[in-house]
Amino acid sequence: MTKASDLFIQCLEEEGVEYIFGVPGEENLDMLDSLSRSKQIKLILTRHEQGAGFMAATYGRHTGKTGVCMATLGPGATNFVTAAAYAQLGGMPILMVTGQKPIKKSKQGRFQILDVVDMMRPITKYTHQLASADNIPSRIREAIRLAEEEKPGATHLEFPEDVADEHTDSTPIKPSLHRRPLAEAKAVRAAVKKLEDAKSPILVIGAGANRKVTGRMLLKLVEKTGIPFVTTQLGKGVIDETHPRFVGCAALSAGDYVHRAIEAADVIVNVGHDVIEKPPFFMKRGGAEVIHISARSAEVDPVYFPQIEVIGDIGNAIWQIVEDIVPSGRWNFDDMLRFRKAEVEHTESLDGDDRFPIFPPYLVRKIREAMPADGIICLDNGVYKIWFARNYPARQQNTVLLDNALATMGAGLPSAMASAMVYPDRKVMAICGDGGFMMNSQEMETAVRLGLNITVLILNDSSYGMIRWKQANMGFKDWGLTYGNPDFVKYAESYGAKGHRVTSAEMLPGLLKECLDTPGVHLIDCPVDYSENDKILNHDIKQLSKAL
Repeated sequence: MTKASDLFIQCLEEEGVEYIFGVPGEENLDMLDSLSRSKQIKLILTRHEQGAGFMAATYGRHTGKTGVCMATLGPGATNFVTAAAYAQLGGMPILMVTGQKPIKKSKQGRFQILDVVDMMRPITKYTHQLASADNIPSRIREAIRLAEEEKPGATHLEFPEDVADEHTDSTPIKPSLHRRPLAEAKAVRAAVKKLEDAKSPILVIGAGANRKVTGRMLLKLVEKTGIPFVTTQLGKGVIDETHPRFVGCAALSAGDYVHRAIEAADVIVNVGHDVIEKPPFFMKRGGAEVIHISARSAEVDPVYFPQIEVIGDIGNAIWQIVEDIVPSGRWNFDDMLRFRKAEVEHTESLDGDDRFPIFPPYLVRKIREAMPADGIICLDNGVYKIWFARNYPARQQNTVLLDNALATMGAGLPSAMASAMVYPDRKVMAICGDGGFMMNSQEMETAVRLGLNITVLILNDSSYGMIRWKQANMGFKDWGLTYGNPDFVKYAESYGAKGHRVTSAEMLPGLLKECLDTPGVHLIDCPVDYSENDKILNHDIKQLSKAL
């Protein structure tokens, strides 16, 4: 007979789990004791459950394997809610394990007790209370199966302390051999014919293409046909964005050069479309036709009703298309490439501006120059996300981690920490606004304790800048969105990290190199000038691209 908490850890070991991120409480103590004897799974003790959830989700995003996190009942479980939504919307596989009071004999009334299973139901793929030790293997296997199945997302198990203390003769269930279904040949042939008959086709690469290894096949398609490609924010890096056929990332909602390039197409190949992102284009009757290539069939709405759907493993579907397609001599991509050339020229007219506080286009350029091709930047949420999505060419898959799904603040630092754990030999930088950084800044202690090598760049404007920008756009007075900050250099040093402050644009490149090349946790306080955001992003780009 095996103790239930021991069996729980054995089941996680059978699934290949490496880490459990979290903040245990007294209702987790049996599980914690069992975990202490695991030779495979490490406990990553964080300072807040939200940080643990963000780290587990990022682990899932990088590896495709389920990230596991734990918390106690009540307030511990409620602190997982944002991380659950982050993983669920962003397509990141996680399993949250929360404790609970004894369910068979209560001695404390309703103290701290919430219906956590019901609370998690709208924001997870699966949630379940373990009421018997015998069921632990099947429920863990099911939770992880569903977390990783396309579209990946969040799952939750509640593990009451009296169940954790039970004994059972159940044993772990081994994961099954699982292969994704392949696209049907007739659908592939229809897509190929539509492309061969087109005049100006374009590829739009979305989040679903970034979750699996599709980049090599998509690159072969681009190289064989010369068809230009754009990305959504969550599709960045699937193909190297320094490629001459890259024509932009849909960072703004509309009116950018990239939207003009898409408007020049008569057939759009939408690869890995995820409705969670703001659409990079709207379909209209009689407009460009759309080929939907994804693991899941299209969710139809008034602005998305694709004519051809190729459903199955994306990489294999693209391989089938590459094998079948004959490039057409009628294709013309001149307009798309002209829009891209104009965008590059516009960016180059801005990114040499070395004013101080730092100008966002200059910042993006200098960080791209400082980061190697496989370096990872992890963005929190703020207006700088638009600048990086537009102007920072991603060289490899999942090297630009931004959240264009839940778009939560507070995830940048934990995301960078998990990235440094998964890829300890790569350069990792968290890029946070001062507002987003302070939402989980306590995880600096965790990063130092774990001995991680990360650089945390804080873009300091002493306000909730993105909302302030929107406030100005709507003609409202500037009110209610500014605050004071701590001395970030001293704040970093108080955790045992190394603190730095940018005092001129000239010093930024050298400081970035120093921090990236020196082991440990570094924090850079970087004042930023957002005064031209509205002029450039809302007016200049739209007017210039429209004039073309």
